[in-house]
Amino acid sequence: MLNISDKNPVTFDGSRYKTIKELSNRPHYKILRRLIIGICIVLVLVLFLPWTQNIQGSGAVTTLKPDQRPQTIHTAIAGRIEKWYVKEGDFVNKGDTILFISEIKEEYFDPNLVENTGDQVDAKKMALESYGGKVSALDVQIGSLQKEQKLKLEQASNKIKQAHLKVKSDSMDLEAVRTQLRIAETQFNRAVNLNREGLKPLTEVEEKRLKLQESEAKILTQENKFLAAKNDLINAEVEINRIIAEYSEKVSKANSDKYTALSTKYDTEAQVTKLQNQYVNYSIRNGLYYIKAPQSGYINKAMLGGLGETIKEGTPVVSIMPAGYDIAVESYVEPIDLPLIHKGAKVRVWFDGWPTVVFSGWPGISYGTFGGRVVAIENFISPNGKYRILIAPDKAEEAWPKQLSIGAGAQTMALLDVVPVWYETWRVLNGFPPNYYQPAADAAKEKAKK
Repeated sequence: MLNISDKNPVTFDGSRYKTIKELSNRPHYKILRRLIIGICIVLVLVLFLPWTQNIQGSGAVTTLKPDQRPQTIHTAIAGRIEKWYVKEGDFVNKGDTILFISEIKEEYFDPNLVENTGDQVDAKKMALESYGGKVSALDVQIGSLQKEQKLKLEQASNKIKQAHLKVKSDSMDLEAVRTQLRIAETQFNRAVNLNREGLKPLTEVEEKRLKLQESEAKILTQENKFLAAKNDLINAEVEINRIIAEYSEKVSKANSDKYTALSTKYDTEAQVTKLQNQYVNYSIRNGLYYIKAPQSGYINKAMLGGLGETIKEGTPVVSIMPAGYDIAVESYVEPIDLPLIHKGAKVRVWFDGWPTVVFSGWPGISYGTFGGRVVAIENFISPNGKYRILIAPDKAEEAWPKQLSIGAGAQTMALLDVVPVWYETWRVLNGFPPNYYQPAADAAKEKAKK
């Protein structure tokens, strides 16, 4: 190997040169070196400063309660625009008339429709009272028939008892006549025998024959009376059945008339109820011709214009903004940040058009932001792929500007845990989510539950 260099290398001495000597003695190089060293020290110290983790979102100004938000007033019935009572920008009180419409359906053209329906209701009520009176009269008639039937049956029962007694009396009389006949026969036979023996005269025999014939005649008469008494008993028993059948038919007919009247009464009651319903509907419909303000507020925009225009049911007429409302902000956060949000969490809010200087990690030195607290969290994802949260003003901090209008843009920043700057830098570089943060009060409740 060739040795073409000296064993002792030659050193460069810059002090011999004037230019190099002047450059090395300039003071600003020393200042720059010290400045760089100082900046490095400051950057290292900054890495250990506290940094407030946060979740940022965007949204708009809204109201806290649903009934305080802008609403559109619709028509409940179809009609024709006849007169406007307001214009855009007017302030209206609750119940003030906004618009008057007229009827377009032929079944409601009659101007006396409500009064005529009321007369029909009164007439049906009178008919209902008449049927009620008829039912009461039939109830009285049925009661009278039942009482009369009872009396008739008692009378027939008495006749049966009398017939029984008459049969018994006639049977006893028949037995007495039969006994007399046997006695008369015995006396006649004895008189004949004695006459044959010459002990009795013929005249006495004739007398006994006459008495025998009289007894035979009496027994026929008495048997006839006995049979007549038995026939009267049968007639009395048949009379009871006739009375029962007759009054059963009368009571059944009265009941039939009663149930017919009741059926007509109930049908009339249904008609009265239907007419009353129509009467109320017509009365309410007359009030719907005037479209009124549901609450006090300002008329934002008239959806319709002109006169004589025909509108359908449910057509939007005007948009109204309530006069009194509690302001709030609806903000949208990423799904990955939703588990870190909880009700009552502190949020910093700043509004479009409002002078603002924001330091996300040091909210205390930000300018133009306002304090708020989360009051509601939507558990269903919105169409924009984010979750909606509702933020109300924090009463413990500065009040929100009165100049804010509903719908104005807003930016939000939910405050989480406090960590060093170096940790937050490391987290962001690795794409990790913020620390799961739980307020002290919620942590104490969770610990007490366990």
